[in-house]
Amino acid sequence: MFGLGIEAASFLMFGLAKLSFECATKMARSKDLLRLTKHQKDIANSPLEAYKYLIKKMHKSIITIILICFLGCKTDKTPDQSVDLSDWSAVEAQGQHQSINMMMWKGDPKINAYMNNHVLPKVKSKYGIGVNIVSGQGNMIVQSLMTELQANKSESEIDLVWINGETFYQLRQIDALYGPWTSVLPNAEFIDFENPFIGKDFQQDIDGYELPWGNVQMTWIYNQAKVKNPPRNKAELLNFVKTHPGQFTFDNHFTGLTFLKSLLISFAENPDELYGDFDEATYKKYSQQLWNYIEQLKPYLWQSGEVFPENVAQMHQLLASGEIWFSMSNNDSEVDNKISEGLFPKTARAYVPDFGSIQNSHYLGIPKLSQHKAAAMLVANFMISAQAQAHKSKPEVWGDGSVLDLKKLPKNEKQHFKNIAKRQYAPPRSELDQKALMELHPEYMIRLAEDFRTKIINP
Repeated sequence: MFGLGIEAASFLMFGLAKLSFECATKMARSKDLLRLTKHQKDIANSPLEAYKYLIKKMHKSIITIILICFLGCKTDKTPDQSVDLSDWSAVEAQGQHQSINMMMWKGDPKINAYMNNHVLPKVKSKYGIGVNIVSGQGNMIVQSLMTELQANKSESEIDLVWINGETFYQLRQIDALYGPWTSVLPNAEFIDFENPFIGKDFQQDIDGYELPWGNVQMTWIYNQAKVKNPPRNKAELLNFVKTHPGQFTFDNHFTGLTFLKSLLISFAENPDELYGDFDEATYKKYSQQLWNYIEQLKPYLWQSGEVFPENVAQMHQLLASGEIWFSMSNNDSEVDNKISEGLFPKTARAYVPDFGSIQNSHYLGIPKLSQHKAAAMLVANFMISAQAQAHKSKPEVWGDGSVLDLKKLPKNEKQHFKNIAKRQYAPPRSELDQKALMELHPEYMIRLAEDFRTKIINP
């Protein structure tokens, strides 16, 4: 999504394992899980050591074991606050004049400005609701909510979260989200739920436990002053990196994993083979081809493939400094954003290779233990309003794709989407849609993260 890392994709290896030591010790029946306590100090202090140990000792059963331990120890206590989901007017009356905490990624200045200068003032004026934004993403959100459940708390410190994909998957596994709640929102009737890129999150039915907020597609960004004909397929990319060593790379976080997923799908004889639930045989079949290809690229990547950028922000800096000629983003308006900020040169352009790129949506969730659910719903309802969706879709504001079906909107609401300036440096969304690939089940991302570490970074 927008900053979520490999840590989020394999959350227990990079954070949540240390939360389950006491529970695991009490619940464990296997020798390996009991041995985890002997490494508690090293693992707690070093996410990488936690990853290495857990991968070595537990392999693909890690998630199942830790979640079983967690579920065996977690409380069944439910929060005191109840919301009448049958009556929106009652929700409005209950939710006004409160303060809520929202946890979200704060790594992009334009997104931060949109929230601080548009959303927060609007909901304060309309409902008297104060929104305090707390920095957090992926595994931090999962870790925070899991800690509260394990501690038998009756009230969460978080009332609204920005999530998608593997984070949603993990939160549903530990029963940390409230729901179903989205159907009560008046503006939800205008969401394009029939669009599989919106109605499903990483192949998962959202079932009213998260609310679509925005839609994006991955693009490759390059400097056309240095690259006249960017590679359009895998063969051309391999030839390009051999001809221009050190000028291409991908990060080891969410964006890099999205790049790997797109390549994985490109190797499939039929992309539908990879859609639906995770299938071990299918993964092994096509991931072997993927890693063979990456191994061919590796010697010619930036830093000879010995290291990879930590995140997409580092890639952007490397492109801006001229050290590399390509970057990537899961926000298809990113190139316009970064040019307007002065980071990218005006010769930067975005495109999608012929084999396509992942398109996905991001969502809003309400923690199960939130004591301000009604207030969170009022804020969420505003955030999917036509006015708010149209404003954030402006390239100069954020450029985030709307989740609304414009055909469903009343005539007066459609006006918000008129006269929005077109982006200048990225293809129109209608063109990108032709190459859009569905997201894969979260387990594919988790496995790619594990294999990327063991086969490519630390073979």
